[in-house]
Amino acid sequence: MDRFFEFIGNHPILVSAFVFFLVALIVTERRKGGQSVTTQELVRMTNHESAVLVDLRDRNEFSRGHITGAINVPYSTFSQRIEELQKHRDKPVILICKIGQHSSAAGSQLIKNGFQDVRRLSGGMTEWTGSNLPVVKG
Repeated sequence: MDRFFEFIGNHPILVSAFVFFLVALIVTERRKGGQSVTTQELVRMTNHESAVLVDLRDRNEFSRGHITGAINVPYSTFSQRIEELQKHRDKPVILICKIGQHSSAAGSQLIKNGFQDVRRLSGGMTEWTGSNLPVVKG
């Protein structure tokens, strides 16, 4: 461990460059799937911009509670079902999953298919329910 800190002390420019490129890579990868939105932004976009909500969780999780008006397209079948979303191509699309892990990959697929305004719910349904916002069951 001492050698690690010695390396950092002896090569500050190299270490700084590594940290810079690592942060740039993380930021770039996160933006590929669309911009992140908060629960408040999701509500505003749904009410004022007719945003389309796409829930990527499986059918069982979806039926236990989802956001009103959300369309269920499970992540496991998402690539085969993108055509179903084409009619919403010109509207803002907000992707929702359990904690946010699948929405970025699904967002990248939508962007590759010509969707212009793709967003991801930050924190997914965990954040939504943690904020005590309403869900629909069934």
